[in-house]
Amino acid sequence: MELLENPIRTYAWGSRTVIAELLGEPVPSPHPQAELWLGAHPAAPSTVAGGTRPLHELIAADPVAALGPGRDRWEGRLPFLLKVLAAEEPLSLQAHPSLEQAREGWERENAAGIAVDAPDRNYRDAHHKPELICALTEFVALVGFREPARTVELLRALDVPELAAYTELLAGQPCPDGLRALFTTWITLPQSVLDGLVPALQDGAVRLLERGTAQEWTGEAKTALDLSERYPDDAGVLAALLLNRITLAPGEALYLPAGNLHAYLSGTGIEVMANSDNVLRGGLTPKHVDVPELLRVLDFTTPPPPVRAPVPDPGADGWHRYDVPVEEFLLRRAVTDGRDKLDVPGTGARILLCVDGDAAVDAGGVTVELPRGRAVFLSAADSGAVLATGEDGATVFLSGDAL
Repeated sequence: MELLENPIRTYAWGSRTVIAELLGEPVPSPHPQAELWLGAHPAAPSTVAGGTRPLHELIAADPVAALGPGRDRWEGRLPFLLKVLAAEEPLSLQAHPSLEQAREGWERENAAGIAVDAPDRNYRDAHHKPELICALTEFVALVGFREPARTVELLRALDVPELAAYTELLAGQPCPDGLRALFTTWITLPQSVLDGLVPALQDGAVRLLERGTAQEWTGEAKTALDLSERYPDDAGVLAALLLNRITLAPGEALYLPAGNLHAYLSGTGIEVMANSDNVLRGGLTPKHVDVPELLRVLDFTTPPPPVRAPVPDPGADGWHRYDVPVEEFLLRRAVTDGRDKLDVPGTGARILLCVDGDAAVDAGGVTVELPRGRAVFLSAADSGAVLATGEDGATVFLSGDAL
């Protein structure tokens, strides 16, 4: 068992208060703090032994002890990455490839001689990147394509003459093929056309909000207005109109499978994902957008938004879990009100993070204090660990693989 020191990623869309407050550091922070990374990703690994040893080196030194039965399945790698995500501003539109797409893309770009760190590289490893975001505060996101007939209703409520032809295109083909056609048309528009459409959309959003008669689309109109002001030259502003706008309550989660186009807009959450860097961007960013590759990866079907509620874990008393159809990660949460001890479930490598209150973890007779904002790495050898809390309780998240 090791107490972790965890790196902070200072992206421009981050908060100057959330992560600093969690860690007990001065507020506001000098720079926007977007993500706290907990794991063994080589780009920004957690460290152990007082901050001197990267976690991936500790795992590589004894993968049997660290990963247990998952050693061969995960090729000696920690299969997940845990984050605290604090979005003050919208993130880019993006999607992630399937495992098969990632492997093929990785080999293809290697054969083409594209450097792994090149800005126009799509596949930085051969792994997929499903992910789950669990809200700590109200959390707003765009996720997956909305049912086409409903999007037609939104576009007609916005009543933008310059968008009328596109609205009728989708109305005449209200299916995944119609969504693909409209999305492809919008994301490949000449800049001269975008320069007229985005301000027209802005005006339509303002008119809708001023009318106050279409309350069901108020959130969508506010999002369109916000994005158009932030990214007036970006086709992603139009593409965002095609996506479901979801507001999560604290404790609810979103699961993002391969091909799901999404963008987080605001809020704080716990994010866990397969340990990969593979992202295909679709807009709302100055970074590289590879339209043909994005279209190859995107899923244009319209299932219900993938909201997950926690369910009691039948094998772990006092814990709730967020079930997802992947093996790389399983997220559990415990709110220990009225309980001073809980067994820590799982048999492989795990990371335990305290987000509220104070706790302590005992494994093999060794106890590590776990105040708010701190985390420990539990190896497969740390079976039988016990979480203890004071009379005020604590809220903790536990991430591990699902093998």
